[in-house]
Amino acid sequence: MVREVTGLAEAETGAGQAAGEWPGQLQRSPTEQLLAMLDGRRLSPAQRRIGQFLIDHHAEVVFMSSVDLADRVGVSQPSVTRFAAALGFTGYPDLREKLKAIVLGAAKETPEQVRRNEFQAAIAAEQANLEALGRLAAAPYRLVETGRVLAESTPLAVLGLRLSAPVAQYFAYSARRIHPDVRLITAGGSTAEDALLQAQQAGAGWLLAFLLPRYAQESLTALARARELGFKVALITDNPLVPFAGLADILLPAGVGSRLVFDSHAAPLILASLLVQAMADAEPERTQARLEAHEAQSELRDFYRD
Repeated sequence: MVREVTGLAEAETGAGQAAGEWPGQLQRSPTEQLLAMLDGRRLSPAQRRIGQFLIDHHAEVVFMSSVDLADRVGVSQPSVTRFAAALGFTGYPDLREKLKAIVLGAAKETPEQVRRNEFQAAIAAEQANLEALGRLAAAPYRLVETGRVLAESTPLAVLGLRLSAPVAQYFAYSARRIHPDVRLITAGGSTAEDALLQAQQAGAGWLLAFLLPRYAQESLTALARARELGFKVALITDNPLVPFAGLADILLPAGVGSRLVFDSHAAPLILASLLVQAMADAEPERTQARLEAHEAQSELRDFYRD
């Protein structure tokens, strides 16, 4: 699947190159090459543990069988095989041969160098995601229009399950300051269906959904149910080419950082803030009145400490 928001590996890798091949490979450290190989892959947390072990112990892994590697990481042998396939290799032996070429062709790194390269690469990947978001904001019509329709929907339903929930919660917390009725849904299954039905019966026209990797089936089920109920859907996800894009009336991409064990969501969080701002701009008088009322209550109740 082609990513609109490119990471370092995609920026450095030419189209059509085989898995694990990069220009100037011998000039880069093993950690940098391994991070590039992992970048942008949709890996499970267990698979990322394997990737982390490769980064930390690449000189040892070239002598390990798939069974040995699975035992050291604490996963099953089939997990190692699936990990190799997820990186585009025909199997673990193919991955090990590529790793051997990386290790033999580069100077040895200290543990401090390994960790520094890993952290810096994660930050650089997030910077690339933010730059892509900046290009979206440079032509702001889509953001402005999305803010307008979300501001007009009363109630406004907001969906975010599993790891997408914190981003949805951040949006909902902020939006409630300027919108009269924001209904946050962070539980799936029948609970989500009940909440969607109640919002629809109360007059909601729009659902803002955060669906970030890994894509939970229960989130897709909730989206489909929302469409059945007549909702229009504004979807924030990492890739405009996701297979469920057809469920959205508006799709706003925000790349996620995939360099660490768990995805980082700097760009989706900023996009959530931009949408709240667009909602505020769409209803300036309502926004001002609600913010002043909140400030008055905060001062009266001494909510905050300077």
